[in-house]
Amino acid sequence: MRRPPRLREAPPARPGVPPWTLRALATGAAVLVLAGVAWLGLELLLSIPFLTVTVSVAVLLAALVEPLARGLCRRGIPPAVAALASVLFLVGTLVGAGFLIGFRAAGKLRDLTQPLAAGIDRVRVWLVEGPLQLDPQQVTEMRNAVVTQVYALAPEPMAAARTALQLLAAVVLVAFLVFFLLKDGVTMWGWLLERVPDRRREQVDGAGRSAWSALARYVRGIVVVALIDAVGIGAALLVLGVPLWVSLTLLTFLGAFVPLFGATVSGVVAVLVTLVTNGPTDAIVVLVVVLVVQQLEGNVLQPLIVGRALRLHPVVVLLAVTAGTLLWGLAGALLATPLVAVCYQVGEHLRRHRLPPERAVRR
Repeated sequence: MRRPPRLREAPPARPGVPPWTLRALATGAAVLVLAGVAWLGLELLLSIPFLTVTVSVAVLLAALVEPLARGLCRRGIPPAVAALASVLFLVGTLVGAGFLIGFRAAGKLRDLTQPLAAGIDRVRVWLVEGPLQLDPQQVTEMRNAVVTQVYALAPEPMAAARTALQLLAAVVLVAFLVFFLLKDGVTMWGWLLERVPDRRREQVDGAGRSAWSALARYVRGIVVVALIDAVGIGAALLVLGVPLWVSLTLLTFLGAFVPLFGATVSGVVAVLVTLVTNGPTDAIVVLVVVLVVQQLEGNVLQPLIVGRALRLHPVVVLLAVTAGTLLWGLAGALLATPLVAVCYQVGEHLRRHRLPPERAVRR
């Protein structure tokens, strides 16, 4: 009788790759891909700074004047007319103030170069002969460098004309972009949502609306803070009769748009100009006013008005402003904080409104 064949024992199963390893590899690959795409996008934006900054400023201004256009539409005015009226109001305000203050500053800078140089000489004498007793040679070198920069503030005719043409082109482009954003913004957003998969459309729509709301609150809040700063410091400069008080007030207003650094720099400039033109007593008065206004801004206005829109730790704001300044200079410092705030709001919305498991798997 034939014996049945003997079955071979199956070899012991080799331990497979742990699932967590596959997940880690997939997550790492996705992060690398996203980082590469973000880096390429950033390089592209940095290669065309004029267009990038212009579009960013247009978006900020559209968020600022959107309530005006929306209010006109509620009164029965067609969207195109409401958008045009809002743009004309915005352009008229900015261009009018820019030309008035610009011509005023350009005319006085040349008249102030000699008094500023004389004031700097008085500071130099005090640094050498006063209580500090600094090295005269080093003080003289610093004085010469500062005086050179002061005389360089008065622009040459050709450079001024070239700058004016660039600003005019930027203003025209920004005006067109703001008009179409106000008129067709909802249509543009709907067109973009149609390109999003159905299972993600509601989530993306909510994230976009959350980002726009945060941007609008930030812009309107920072404008209110800037106006309060400019009125407080500008009034002190006017009462003391400081030359260029209008331009220094404008500088204070613009400086408020750069968190942490802008108010400090504009305050230092106001104090220095007062010191070299009016003397140390008025400079001390301006310094006290600047400190009081900045304390009010940092401890009361910023947390109450802007803090609700940002919801960011001051360290995050500091790093964002520093990185923006290193990449794009002044434009980067202005745009870094709203960009980080928008990204944070988008991430928070996506985290709070995740897709249900059954919808996330379905295709």
